[in-house]
Amino acid sequence: MNIGQLSRRTGVPIDTVRYYEKQRLLPTPTRSASGYRHYEADDVLRLNFIRRAKALGFTLEEIRDLLALSSAHDGDMAAIRSAATDKLVDVEQRLAELTRVRDGLRQLVDACPGHGALNQCPILTALGGEA
Repeated sequence: MNIGQLSRRTGVPIDTVRYYEKQRLLPTPTRSASGYRHYEADDVLRLNFIRRAKALGFTLEEIRDLLALSSAHDGDMAAIRSAATDKLVDVEQRLAELTRVRDGLRQLVDACPGHGALNQCPILTALGGEA
Protein backbone atom coordinates (compact mmCIF):
# COMPACT_ATOMS: atom_id res chain seq x y z
CA MET A 1 0.00 0.00 0.00
CA ASN A 2 1.13 3.58 -0.55
CA ILE A 3 1.43 6.31 2.09
CA GLY A 4 -2.06 7.67 1.39
CA GLN A 5 -3.61 4.26 1.90
CA LEU A 6 -1.60 3.78 5.09
CA SER A 7 -2.76 7.17 6.32
CA ARG A 8 -6.43 6.36 5.64
CA ARG A 9 -6.21 2.92 7.27
CA THR A 10 -4.63 4.26 10.46
CA GLY A 11 -6.05 7.78 10.70
CA VAL A 12 -2.52 9.17 10.92
CA PRO A 13 -1.78 12.14 8.62
CA ILE A 14 0.76 11.61 5.86
CA ASP A 15 3.13 14.24 7.30
CA THR A 16 3.06 12.42 10.63
CA VAL A 17 3.88 9.11 8.95
CA ARG A 18 6.92 10.75 7.34
CA TYR A 19 7.90 12.28 10.68
CA TYR A 20 7.70 8.88 12.40
CA GLU A 21 9.93 7.48 9.68
CA LYS A 22 12.49 10.24 10.30
CA GLN A 23 12.30 9.52 14.03
CA ARG A 24 12.87 5.84 13.26
CA LEU A 25 9.60 4.78 14.87
CA LEU A 26 8.60 3.26 11.54
CA PRO A 27 11.07 1.30 9.47
CA THR A 28 12.18 2.85 6.21
CA PRO A 29 9.69 1.59 3.63
CA THR A 30 10.70 -0.06 0.42
CA ARG A 31 10.34 2.07 -2.70
CA SER A 32 8.74 1.26 -5.99
CA ALA A 33 10.65 1.76 -9.22
CA SER A 34 9.01 5.17 -9.51
CA GLY A 35 10.13 6.11 -5.97
CA TYR A 36 6.83 5.74 -4.12
CA ARG A 37 6.94 4.37 -0.59
CA HIS A 38 5.46 0.91 -0.18
CA TYR A 39 4.06 -0.21 3.19
CA GLU A 40 3.12 -3.63 4.53
CA ALA A 41 0.45 -4.85 6.97
CA ASP A 42 3.04 -4.75 9.79
CA ASP A 43 3.40 -1.02 9.22
CA VAL A 44 -0.34 -0.61 9.84
CA LEU A 45 -0.02 -2.52 13.12
CA ARG A 46 3.03 -0.52 14.18
CA LEU A 47 1.44 2.81 13.32
CA ASN A 48 -1.73 1.87 15.22
CA PHE A 49 0.45 0.94 18.20
CA ILE A 50 2.17 4.34 18.04
CA ARG A 51 -1.15 6.20 17.69
CA ARG A 52 -2.72 4.39 20.64
CA ALA A 53 0.37 4.83 22.84
CA LYS A 54 0.39 8.57 22.04
CA ALA A 55 -3.30 8.74 22.99
CA LEU A 56 -2.35 7.27 26.39
CA GLY A 57 0.25 10.00 26.89
CA PHE A 58 3.44 8.16 26.02
CA THR A 59 6.16 10.34 24.50
CA LEU A 60 7.84 9.33 21.26
CA GLU A 61 10.94 8.29 23.21
CA GLU A 62 8.82 6.13 25.51
CA ILE A 63 7.06 4.65 22.48
CA ARG A 64 10.44 3.86 20.93
CA ASP A 65 11.34 2.00 24.13
CA LEU A 66 8.02 0.13 24.15
CA LEU A 67 8.52 -0.89 20.53
CA ALA A 68 12.01 -2.15 21.32
CA LEU A 69 10.70 -4.12 24.29
CA SER A 70 7.84 -5.57 22.26
CA SER A 71 10.18 -6.76 19.52
CA ALA A 72 12.12 -8.92 22.00
CA HIS A 73 9.84 -11.93 21.52
CA ASP A 74 11.66 -13.96 24.15
CA GLY A 75 11.36 -11.14 26.70
CA ASP A 76 9.11 -10.86 29.70
CA MET A 77 6.14 -8.54 30.05
CA ALA A 78 7.51 -7.10 33.31
CA ALA A 79 9.36 -4.32 31.49
CA ILE A 80 6.22 -3.31 29.58
CA ARG A 81 4.20 -3.31 32.79
CA SER A 82 6.87 -1.21 34.48
CA ALA A 83 6.79 1.36 31.67
CA ALA A 84 2.99 1.54 31.86
CA THR A 85 3.16 1.86 35.65
CA ASP A 86 5.67 4.72 35.36
CA LYS A 87 3.36 6.48 32.89
CA LEU A 88 0.39 5.96 35.22
CA VAL A 89 2.30 7.53 38.12
CA ASP A 90 3.19 10.50 35.89
CA VAL A 91 -0.43 10.94 34.79
CA GLU A 92 -1.67 10.74 38.38
CA GLN A 93 0.85 13.41 39.44
CA ARG A 94 -0.21 15.71 36.59
CA LEU A 95 -3.87 15.08 37.42
CA ALA A 96 -3.25 16.04 41.06
CA GLU A 97 -1.51 19.23 39.91
CA LEU A 98 -4.35 20.10 37.54
CA THR A 99 -6.87 19.45 40.32
CA ARG A 100 -4.96 21.86 42.56
CA VAL A 101 -4.90 24.48 39.79
CA ARG A 102 -8.62 24.00 39.09
CA ASP A 103 -9.50 24.38 42.77
CA GLY A 104 -7.41 27.55 43.06
CA LEU A 105 -9.01 29.07 39.98
CA ARG A 106 -12.46 28.09 41.21
CA GLN A 107 -11.83 29.94 44.48
CA LEU A 108 -10.70 33.06 42.59
CA VAL A 109 -13.68 32.98 40.22
CA ASP A 110 -16.12 32.41 43.08
CA ALA A 111 -14.63 35.34 45.02
CA CYS A 112 -15.04 37.76 42.11
CA PRO A 113 -18.45 39.42 41.69
CA GLY A 114 -17.68 40.11 38.03
CA HIS A 115 -18.47 43.82 38.20
CA GLY A 116 -17.04 46.89 39.85
CA ALA A 117 -13.74 48.72 39.89
CA LEU A 118 -10.60 46.83 38.88
CA ASN A 119 -8.80 47.90 42.05
CA GLN A 120 -11.39 45.87 43.95
CA CYS A 121 -10.95 42.71 41.85
CA PRO A 122 -10.10 39.76 44.11
CA ILE A 123 -8.52 37.88 41.19
CA LEU A 124 -6.08 40.69 40.42
CA THR A 125 -5.40 41.15 44.13
CA ALA A 126 -4.62 37.44 44.57
CA LEU A 127 -2.41 37.29 41.46
CA GLY A 128 -0.56 40.48 42.25
CA GLY A 129 -0.10 39.86 45.95
CA GLU A 130 3.12 39.00 47.72
CA ALA A 131 4.13 35.34 47.76
